[in-house]
Amino acid sequence: MDTRKKVAFYTLGCKLNFSETSTIARNFQDEGFDRVDFSEQADIYVINTCSVTENADKRFKTIVKQAQKNNPEAFVAAVGCYAQLKPQELADVNGVDLVLGATEKFNITGYINDLLSHPERSRGVGEVHSCEIEDADFYVGSYSIGDRTRAFLKVQDGCDYKCTYCTIPLARGISRSDTLENVLNNAKEISEKNIKEIVLTGVNIGDYGKGEFGNKKHEHTFYELVQALDKVEGIERLRISSIEPNLLKNETIEFVSNSKAFVPHFHIPLQSGSNTILKLMRRRYMKELYVNRVAKIKEVMPHACIGVDVIVGFPGETDEHFLETYNFLTELDISYLHVFTYSERDNTLAAEMEGVVPKNIRAKRSKMLRGLSVKKRRAFYEKQIGTIRTVLFESENKEGYIHGFTENYVKVKTPWNPELVNTLHRVELTKIDDDGMVRFCFVESEQLVR
Repeated sequence: MDTRKKVAFYTLGCKLNFSETSTIARNFQDEGFDRVDFSEQADIYVINTCSVTENADKRFKTIVKQAQKNNPEAFVAAVGCYAQLKPQELADVNGVDLVLGATEKFNITGYINDLLSHPERSRGVGEVHSCEIEDADFYVGSYSIGDRTRAFLKVQDGCDYKCTYCTIPLARGISRSDTLENVLNNAKEISEKNIKEIVLTGVNIGDYGKGEFGNKKHEHTFYELVQALDKVEGIERLRISSIEPNLLKNETIEFVSNSKAFVPHFHIPLQSGSNTILKLMRRRYMKELYVNRVAKIKEVMPHACIGVDVIVGFPGETDEHFLETYNFLTELDISYLHVFTYSERDNTLAAEMEGVVPKNIRAKRSKMLRGLSVKKRRAFYEKQIGTIRTVLFESENKEGYIHGFTENYVKVKTPWNPELVNTLHRVELTKIDDDGMVRFCFVESEQLVR
């Protein structure tokens, strides 16, 4: 009879959360637990939470109910940003047994084993183990390897910025980084697992280099990290997930343009195209710097893909401010948008600001920018037709098709062929399909176009 306990995971939010879930899952497996899918019956369900948007908060209760439906006798544990910000609120949700804060989550197996060894404890009471966020001053490295084709590699955690809308510093603490040696060792481990692409992730990765315990001295810079990772053998692709415009330096852009592994894809948060709103947000740049960053990228990498984060409905954002953002983005040579509808977060300055934008107006503005994003992506894809690119194919069969991404983040598809999974192929992009994805034909040429 198999007495090994089964554990399942559900991750909300960002790539950083996915990398940490994967590391926590490996810790469970190292201690003799079997990992199963969240839809299956398990003894423990771990939910890694997010609190960036109101929607992520609301989804938590639904996920807990799903776990209870799968196994009413299972333990349910909550970790992550929401668990740090509002631990008692999560503990009060029916069915939750354990809530762990920012530092405690990395010792989850100890807390779970303690619960399992004391069956007399009341189920569903919701034990809370949460530190003061000032105590989250040490670094725990992690990376995800659940996907056969790519891994999310955490290089930095926390943030020292004071953006008026953001709870992340309250949830994750001060900015701190992994050592360069550890990052390189993790990258080598990933390469040995036949994973072709690494995505660098963190809260504010451009701030890479700050040590533990509040040490503000940069042991290494983000540029030095990029240079070192480019030399790791066996990694075909390296992708920068998201980087602040004021921390994306020209030297990094120029290095990526000549790199053997870093791909021409940047995701750069903007948040607003109005300097007035950027000041209210306490962002560390004005829109003119953003224009310069985009121009520099396009100068040295004309085919580069540039993604943009933007928030609509921030307090004080008038129709004129929004149209300033809309027109700014319309003129900017970018490839797609991630649009966030502003939602009030407790303990932020923005939540106390005047000029609250009605929710129906927020929704209207969000819809307009999402429509602009569709147009931007289409225009970017159209410029890529006829070019030769390299595609890394994914592992899923989606309605008879296999999908993949070019180095500059064009999504392609072709009829399912299992032999293509986790392989790189040079292709010529030929046309945009009705669903917005790009068709291609294989080419034999050895010349690589970045």
